[in-house]
Amino acid sequence: MIDLKSMTQEEMTSFFQELGQPKFRAKQVFLWLHRGAASFSEMSNIPKNLQQQLAQTCRLTAPEIERKQESKMDGTIKYLWRLWDGNCIESVLMRYRHGNTLCVSCQVGCNMGCVFCASTLGGKVRDLAPSEILDQVIFAQKDSGAQISNIVMMGIGEPLDNFENVLRFLELVNDPDGLNIGMRHISLSTCGLVNKIDKLADSALQLTLSVSLHAPDDETRSRLMPVNRAVGVERLMESCRSYFARTGRRISYEYAMIDGVNDSDWQADLLAGLLKGQPAHVNLIPLNHVEESPLKPSHRVRQFQQRLESQGVTATVRRKLGSDIDASCGQLRRKQMKESTSHPGKDEVP
Repeated sequence: MIDLKSMTQEEMTSFFQELGQPKFRAKQVFLWLHRGAASFSEMSNIPKNLQQQLAQTCRLTAPEIERKQESKMDGTIKYLWRLWDGNCIESVLMRYRHGNTLCVSCQVGCNMGCVFCASTLGGKVRDLAPSEILDQVIFAQKDSGAQISNIVMMGIGEPLDNFENVLRFLELVNDPDGLNIGMRHISLSTCGLVNKIDKLADSALQLTLSVSLHAPDDETRSRLMPVNRAVGVERLMESCRSYFARTGRRISYEYAMIDGVNDSDWQADLLAGLLKGQPAHVNLIPLNHVEESPLKPSHRVRQFQQRLESQGVTATVRRKLGSDIDASCGQLRRKQMKESTSHPGKDEVP
């Protein structure tokens, strides 16, 4: 089945011309898809015979809300979406004074193996298509009534491990006839796939690159993040410096604060040394507890922040949202997987 929603307008125009349809049909269908049409029969300005033809040859992705949790503390909404093949993914809608931000997933599961993250438990099942990433924005906006102004690609999965589909999603979500969310309102997080960081720099996109660093030394980072064993911190920093030189975009470094693991003074000093001479922002993240992990949240977040700032490094502490609704990555999907496997009568989520 053809995935129309993953097509650009140009590709869609060629597709409809091959069907013997006028070019304007492509824009009509594009507009319907990006406004959340869940079936071709909803497209009232499309001829019935064309609706039927499209229904027979094309698949329309429209995720179902498997579970929805809304924080009573700050209005954060966490969605567990069930996809067409039965797999589930998560999105989180966060409300800020400057607008509404949606955290989206790009894969079902994750292969990166970071020990502090629930997303990677069980490994990767598959990549998401561009349409399936886009759907999270379209249908979260449609369900909540909140206008999404910012996107963070920090949900389940490693975006640069699904490189081509993620780039296509970025092109689609940026389209003026679609959701029209500007690149400077989009952040993409990576655990440090250096070759793909270099390739992303070639695209010269004006998004914000967020690098999940979490430790400034190879011994600690390799223990926390298996990806580091292949290249090491210094090679990662070379790619980051090159990325800034080529794009002019300041990089944000994510740093989950873990008690007794990466929160010492010497590690703050080493981190400051790594970032010296480059415009950078360190986002210190109070660790979310994962049931299957022995890691605990650090009690030295403020001291760590002050030590970085005393050496000229901009560092902020991420505001913790949705703590009462399993808002950290992978928690709700993991809970759903456990429930599915313990109830034989329910559909099992891989």
